[in-house]
Amino acid sequence: GIGGAFQYGLQISVINSPAEYIKNFIRETWLKRYGSSPTEELITLMWSFVVSIYSIGGLLGSLSGGYLSVRFGRKKAMLFANIPALLSAALMGLSRLCGSFEMIIVGRIFSGVCGGLALNIHLMYAGECAPQNLRGLVAITASTAIAIGKFVGFALGLREVLGVDALWPILMAANAFPALVQLLTLPFFPDSPRYLLIDKKDKEGCI
Repeated sequence: GIGGAFQYGLQISVINSPAEYIKNFIRETWLKRYGSSPTEELITLMWSFVVSIYSIGGLLGSLSGGYLSVRFGRKKAMLFANIPALLSAALMGLSRLCGSFEMIIVGRIFSGVCGGLALNIHLMYAGECAPQNLRGLVAITASTAIAIGKFVGFALGLREVLGVDALWPILMAANAFPALVQLLTLPFFPDSPRYLLIDKKDKEGCI
């Protein structure tokens, strides 16, 4: 679940801590570009985009999850979900260095795509791979992974960890770590038996 439902939980909670720092970054960037301070209404509007655009990305990811899981299989689709995760981490992590708050907004879209994809395919993949007597228990791990992701996001956002002005870009790029862990480990896992039998017609592989 670290590259699945965990990503969703992490991205929901990690945005709360650096709110004031990102607003200040938007304010400073606007002042440097245009030579005038933005209004508080504009800052609030930009911040609303940063927070809510994640849901748009999540919708796009959820809508494409079904197609990708049938076209490429559950395992490969889970691996594909790490591409937008790493893109979002790069964009948000480098946003301050590049002086672009728009990179945070685009990064949040990509993280939403990852969350939407991963959450849906994680449940499908884990449920189909689980033995029948453990299927319910394995399905519950998605909720557990979401809860752990939320907890880790809040913990990383503490002032004693990454919740300070100098480190908020690293905090926003934290989703790169679970993506890399999954990219390194998931290739060693088997594919879903249901996918092998129904979509690939590989009865021997399924057995």
